Amino acid sequence: MSSSSGERTVVHVMRHGEVANPEGVLYGRLPGYHLSDLGRRMADRVAEHLAGRDIRHVVASPLERAQETAEPVAEAHGLEVATDARLIEAGNAFQGKEFGVGDGALRRPANWPLLRNPFRPSWGEPYAEQAVRMREALAGARDAARGHEAVAVSHQLPIWTLRGSVERRRLWHDPRKRQCTLASLTSFTFVADDLVAVTYTEPALDLVPVHLRAGARPVKGARGYGA
Repeated sequence: MSSSSGERTVVHVMRHGEVANPEGVLYGRLPGYHLSDLGRRMADRVAEHLAGRDIRHVVASPLERAQETAEPVAEAHGLEVATDARLIEAGNAFQGKEFGVGDGALRRPANWPLLRNPFRPSWGEPYAEQAVRMREALAGARDAARGHEAVAVSHQLPIWTLRGSVERRRLWHDPRKRQCTLASLTSFTFVADDLVAVTYTEPALDLVPVHLRAGARPVKGARGYGA
């Protein structure tokens, strides 16, 4: 499609809803982590918010919490949920462990080699690699919904990395300052292949526990702890 066609496409990149995580671990890419009852309500709320939009394509990370978040949106528009592995959570060496602000993890010598370079980061998938795959996934969703709208469900860090990449900001950051609350929408508007706007909305904000909202300090052990 020529970039001179003026065709407008919107891709809403959505973070999944709250996850049932009573142990308070960093669940990462581990299987078996599903939406909590509140998380399902969040997904339903976003589906209601998007009910009147011209959604023609719904795609999600292969992880259960993302697939479950996408289902109400797809159902509302008579679509099937497609899967794109490029939308998956970032790899993390602390996966399956308790690792939170103030829990002493930074003082444990066994963790120091993993923490040597916060700018890459050394404990997981490099930000630059996340940005590449997420930009490819964004382009794929755009192409699947040309002239209409798409929803792509992913995870907090990859979404924030994607946004930083397209806005040409540095990719390393303070995790407490990510603007990517549970069930939020980071929407990318294209005219043909050209990105012309990035907007952010929180349709389910009233359902999100205060300590899990954008910019809030995370609480280790809270339901939904992780990304």
